[in-house]
Amino acid sequence: MNKIVLITGASRGIGREIAKSLSQKGYQIIANYNKSVEQAQKLREENINIDIYKADVSNREEVHKMVQYIINKYHKIDILINNAGISESKVFTDVTDQDWNNMINNNLYSAFCTTQEVLNEMIKRKEGCIINISSIWGIVGSSCETIYSITKAGIDAMTKSLAKELGPSNIRINSIAPGIIDTDMNKIYNKKEIEDIKKEIPLEKIGKTTDIAKCVNWLVEDEYTTGQIISINGGWIII
Repeated sequence: MNKIVLITGASRGIGREIAKSLSQKGYQIIANYNKSVEQAQKLREENINIDIYKADVSNREEVHKMVQYIINKYHKIDILINNAGISESKVFTDVTDQDWNNMINNNLYSAFCTTQEVLNEMIKRKEGCIINISSIWGIVGSSCETIYSITKAGIDAMTKSLAKELGPSNIRINSIAPGIIDTDMNKIYNKKEIEDIKKEIPLEKIGKTTDIAKCVNWLVEDEYTTGQIISINGGWIII
């Protein structure tokens, strides 16, 4: 039976590229989306092996229903890719409680919730792979994106802790922490700012969604890597 892959936030950007890439390898993809209905429908129409499912992954009930739908239809979940998330640039002293809750729920709680729901099935089979999409800012922090940085650092911490907890169940979990990637999320930068950023990067270019998808492909097939934070950033940070 084909590998069954759940990807959250898969209608756009990095998630979309991952869905397309794994679909082309013959994996059965369940591409989660919430608001981007048209993009999700187009993704399904253009790619074989892709099923789409609407759910707000910051809502426990909706996540539970999504996971049950997959189990009932496909009988298992082999791979979970926690990709869904939002970003916002704001001076820390201007951040409201609503801003905080929104960012925590969409970026961190969603990964916690989806992982927990999926693990019930993975642990029973003693097999699974989880890949979290975090960020370079979870490693080094970002000015005016403190709350975003906190959520991504939290995802990386969850990755490390769960790798130790889930290893005996033969479940691998890793994080990919992209640098600046050419997606809608980075449209906040104007052309000059992008050029300035390129000058700071040793490879003198920003990343592509395909760069992240290639790493996902490797982690899906690898059998001995777990608990790692892999930062794909063109050498922007080297630690």
